[in-house]
Amino acid sequence: MIEHRPFESLGRFENDWLSARYHFSFAGYDDPARRGLGKLLVWNDDTIEPRRGFAPHGHRDMEIITYVREGAITHQDSLGNAGRTEAGDVQVMWAGSGIMHSEMNVESEETKIFQIWIETAEPGIAPGWAASEFPKGERSGELVVLASGSGEQGALPIHQDARILAATLKPGQSVTYRPQPGKSAYLVPAVGQVKVEGEGASFSAKARDGVAMADVEAVELTAEDQSEILIAEVPA
Repeated sequence: MIEHRPFESLGRFENDWLSARYHFSFAGYDDPARRGLGKLLVWNDDTIEPRRGFAPHGHRDMEIITYVREGAITHQDSLGNAGRTEAGDVQVMWAGSGIMHSEMNVESEETKIFQIWIETAEPGIAPGWAASEFPKGERSGELVVLASGSGEQGALPIHQDARILAATLKPGQSVTYRPQPGKSAYLVPAVGQVKVEGEGASFSAKARDGVAMADVEAVELTAEDQSEILIAEVPA
């Protein structure tokens, strides 16, 4: 199964500082056909106005990955962690037994982020947070693991048998994605447009569209523009 989910079909929320699109049911948006994909529960596309953001609030037993598309996000939490994550980089927070945190745009321009929530495999563990820079050169023309529960070198830790992968592709450049056995995957181009081909499917996914994949052996991804893609691979 490969399903294209155009950006225009996503759930939405708007207030005076946040413009959000929901790839899966979240908060007041409920679509019975889009209640997660395996252990992937949330993929939110948030645009945050300058000097605004998510005030301190709590989570438990969730792996929360934040990928910055544009601008920067500043994190603070009840463990004393603090950090600023810039465009193209990623942070992870494992909520474990409970953590309070804020995510603020302290910049003078809009910040655009993806927030990805994956159900943990280790409830009740000590919470934590980590962030890392991933220079775009390292992702040119190939998929690189940004976060993983399998301990890949250089990847940020999460507590689930899942991976977050990313790549940058020049126009005409292709990469073949092969999910690990027993895994589903969700692809979103952060920038540009890619052609998706495989399992009888062939379509173009533009920036911020979603592509759900289950029981797939291989998918060919070809950039139609300068593109940056992100994939969450999770237990089905």
